[in-house]
Amino acid sequence: MSARLLKAAKAAMARAYARYSRFHVGAAILADNGKVYSGCNVENAAYPLGNCAEAAAIAAMVGDGARLIREIAVIGGKNGKPGKACMPCGGCRQRIREFADAKTRIHVYDAKGLHGTYTCNDLLPESFGPGHLK
Repeated sequence: MSARLLKAAKAAMARAYARYSRFHVGAAILADNGKVYSGCNVENAAYPLGNCAEAAAIAAMVGDGARLIREIAVIGGKNGKPGKACMPCGGCRQRIREFADAKTRIHVYDAKGLHGTYTCNDLLPESFGPGHLK
């Protein structure tokens, strides 16, 4: 499945609006309903009003009624070309955590391919999430 997600993440990265940083990011989610949702970063001159690719993909997923991320792929690079591994920022790690479970895999790609696969606990250990509110 990660090949399908990588393809969707690359396509989203190509559509990023990165006028200021020139750093394009794409993300693609496989949700529990079997659908793939993608998103790209959208910058804004009034920084920090832009959107991260992961947040955009999550918003598309939620907007379609899905609530659980099974897998997510993230890729980024300067001028739309894959570069070093583009790890989700702290805010996106928490956003992913909101819709992930212990089995959710986060695939991070670089110019050479798969950089690594992580869980939420790897990226955000002892995190606060929906289970804390029950």
